[in-house]
Amino acid sequence: MRLFCFGLGYSARRIIARGESFEASGMTRGAEAASAWRRDGVAAFAFDGAHGEEALLSALARAQILLVSAPPGEGGDPALAHFAREIAAAPELHRVIYLSSVGVYGDRGGAWVDEASPPSPSSPRSVRRLGAEGQWRALGEARGVPVDILRLAGIYGPGRSALVNLRAGEARRVVKPGQTFNRIHVDDIAEVARRLIEAGGAGEIWNVADEEPAPPQDVVAFAASLLGMTPPPEEAFETAPLSPMARSFYDENRRVSVEKLRRELDYRWLYPTYREGLSALAAAGEGRASASLT
Repeated sequence: MRLFCFGLGYSARRIIARGESFEASGMTRGAEAASAWRRDGVAAFAFDGAHGEEALLSALARAQILLVSAPPGEGGDPALAHFAREIAAAPELHRVIYLSSVGVYGDRGGAWVDEASPPSPSSPRSVRRLGAEGQWRALGEARGVPVDILRLAGIYGPGRSALVNLRAGEARRVVKPGQTFNRIHVDDIAEVARRLIEAGGAGEIWNVADEEPAPPQDVVAFAASLLGMTPPPEEAFETAPLSPMARSFYDENRRVSVEKLRRELDYRWLYPTYREGLSALAAAGEGRASASLT
């Protein structure tokens, strides 16, 4: 199955690895990154936002599945901005997987949201995400190609976890009463994507999150216990010195339901909560003093 990826980042790498039948190709921004991907067996092509290799267009023309993980910019989705005509003309294209964000739901004051909840994005990046979702769904309808929208919670996994942050001295326990976040292990993202690709279907919206929304300070404390470390002290959100980007995440508070995945895809999580995910990472050596932080 020929998979073309717009964006070869953290999640795309795990999705490619999990799909044993995938013949993967894709687009990345730098020539050096493209070379590294090619060494790993992925036909990667550099695109600087204006110029792409001729081989990129050939690979795109042969695509059967598109995986879109590149974030939208102010001008909309970058793949559609530059390659809409080529995508529409790809003769064997039969599915699009678009990686979006649960941020499109906006702030719900800690209430639950599901796929039927009307989006209400508040941050500019989430407004752009929702716009890109609409762009891809419109292309799918025009072309008759199913589009699955995966609304992802906060991603963690190897090399990107509270364990790594603790060991680097960067973890913080910022407390805002009542605040909860969902998370999702990158391998659960990869498994959901693989199953959607192999199962077919009409193309739908899916919340891809863990089964237990939790306060962020609890996650850091649990990670510290796995490493035998004293957790960092709690900091009140109101007085914590946070960057504008970090502070913006606390502006939204919601609990994300994943009942649809369980019911309609019969999905059972590899890592149902942060406890299973972090425990597996710690058992693999994540966060050890001698472990690489890259």
